[in-house]
Amino acid sequence: MNRWLRQRVDAVYEQLLSREIAGAPTHVAVIQDGNRRYARKQGDDATEGHQAGAETTERVLEWCQEIGVEELTLYAFSTENFNRPPEEREALYDLLCEKLREFADAERVHENEVHIRALGAVDRLPERVQDVVTYAEERTCEYDQFVLNVALAYGGRSELLEAARGVATDVESGDVDPEEIDVETIERRLYDEPVRDVDLIIRTGGDERTSNFLPWHANGNEAAVFFCTPYWPEFSKPDFLRGIRTYEHRQESWRRTRARRARALLGAMSDHELVEARSIVDRFRDSLPTAEQPDEEELDATDSSGPAAD
Repeated sequence: MNRWLRQRVDAVYEQLLSREIAGAPTHVAVIQDGNRRYARKQGDDATEGHQAGAETTERVLEWCQEIGVEELTLYAFSTENFNRPPEEREALYDLLCEKLREFADAERVHENEVHIRALGAVDRLPERVQDVVTYAEERTCEYDQFVLNVALAYGGRSELLEAARGVATDVESGDVDPEEIDVETIERRLYDEPVRDVDLIIRTGGDERTSNFLPWHANGNEAAVFFCTPYWPEFSKPDFLRGIRTYEHRQESWRRTRARRARALLGAMSDHELVEARSIVDRFRDSLPTAEQPDEEELDATDSSGPAAD
């Protein structure tokens, strides 16, 4: 297929996907995999692959804002990246400094009131990276229309481990009562500012694993996951929209399951539970196939059966 025809097909496909998207997830997290493999395929070194990937990152930020995503988290530098060759690490540090400063000064970031913040063990990074992180966070700290999280020196397990150690220390010192430990207790120790639950994880590069990315906010929320084969520099808007469609299908499936369960349980519930079940069926019955949707007479019958049992 020649280049012109490919571009035309991609444009039509993008329009089709855009029409199919009815809503957007609130928080999207992206594992940007495949920069080095892309570079090898192009005959370049790893640095060129990371540079090309940074350009994709800028486009994804724009796509998120276009469809109404409110928070985007990018897995930019994992704790495993410390094991890469020194020259590659230094090139990554330079790129992080360049792009973070560029983002912090970008007119579109300030026009759209993007709040930039770092997640992870930033103190493990070179001082020049820490300085730019501080610069970007301070430049955008007053904004709240869109949140861009950059995961740096990040490891999901180590993050949870540190939070657990903090809670254990406070319990031992008597500052925290074990009976009072709840979700908020852990979340306060994960990040300085609240992070929304993750609705969708996107991973490029062909690997089908989430690599311990935001385990508390993604696994606990049962986030939808979209794996795709393009390397990160090749990730396109149709790929992005396919990810959003995966999230929507997951939401539709969840709604349908809730409606079916509520309908099946209507006849077995006690009176005080019946009102809530009826509410769930009313709210989600449009998610059911037409043949499975209860009619008004069926729902009225459940209402009339309640008082008779009193």
